[in-house]
Amino acid sequence: MSPKNVIFKKMAKDKSVGVYMAKRDFVDRVDSVDPVDGVVLVDPEVLKGKKAFVQLSCTFRYGREDMDVMGIAFSREIYVAIRQVYPPIQDKEQSTHTKMQGKLLRKLGDNAFPFFFEFPDNLPCSVGLQPGRKDSGKQCVVEFEVKAFSAESQQAKVRKRSTVHLMIRKLQYAPEKSGTAPSVETTREFVMSDKPLHLEASLDKEIYYHGEPINVCVNITNSSNKNVKNIIVSVDQVATVVLYSNDSYVRAVALEESGDAVAAGASLKKVYTLTPLLVCNRERRGIALDGKLKHEDTNLASSSIVKEGVLKEVLGILVSYRVMVKLIIGGEVGVELPLTLMHPKPDLGREQRAGRGDGV
Repeated sequence: MSPKNVIFKKMAKDKSVGVYMAKRDFVDRVDSVDPVDGVVLVDPEVLKGKKAFVQLSCTFRYGREDMDVMGIAFSREIYVAIRQVYPPIQDKEQSTHTKMQGKLLRKLGDNAFPFFFEFPDNLPCSVGLQPGRKDSGKQCVVEFEVKAFSAESQQAKVRKRSTVHLMIRKLQYAPEKSGTAPSVETTREFVMSDKPLHLEASLDKEIYYHGEPINVCVNITNSSNKNVKNIIVSVDQVATVVLYSNDSYVRAVALEESGDAVAAGASLKKVYTLTPLLVCNRERRGIALDGKLKHEDTNLASSSIVKEGVLKEVLGILVSYRVMVKLIIGGEVGVELPLTLMHPKPDLGREQRAGRGDGV
């Protein structure tokens, strides 16, 4: 998260415009999203009659920037909103929505102007697929950006020297109320056996925080004449690129091949503990990660929570998690348990995560 009492600022190379923001992380609560606000500082002498604008955009990129050739862009703008900040269209007091904006305006003086955007409720969160070791540049990613620029008009060509970009993130936190702890069971009958094999699996809760161990209770009653040769338990991440292809990437982000066996007529009850962490998956192409800002680390992508009625096709990349339990008996007998993996709200999770690390 963005540190408190820190102002993020960035100036264009020609000093015509600069952006000042109190935070770069904005929380999606499903029913509402933090507004994006800040201040643009202009230099009228450098502008020389030009106007200053600020833009909020959400872009889905599915190819490297250096692949944008022959007029074909491997990206799609999901959302763009632009405001003119200079010359101001509204009175400063009417355009000032937060105390931090007021403080910045007083500190920066008469050439500072506020801006304010509200996210629509159908935008994805910041997420991207981890590139392979030999890949370079941006790969498949949903990213948000605040851009300030000076130009003759909103449609006029914009010089790079007169533009400033500041990346931001849209994040979700785990709901305060958890649902029922997942459980599942299955019975498998075999042609050459009079009695079946019964498998039960359960979790102790529905929502887990990044870096938190996941306990999987497995209960096997093997009344058949088949031997269970191995038990494999995994936490799978399912990342579905819904915007253009609906491709799904399924990766085991935590895995235990226990080697446990259950002979014919025997039973086993055991708890397997797995902890999905990015540090164990850094070299693996296609793992979904939460969006990151420059020079900051990140973590495995959080589960996507989608508002009811929103078209999933515009959400870029959807992420979910499941626990898989497989019994190896020549073939396989398996079950899956859905789970939610997210960050706790900072005020709720600070004490719980103390001493456990940041989950990356």
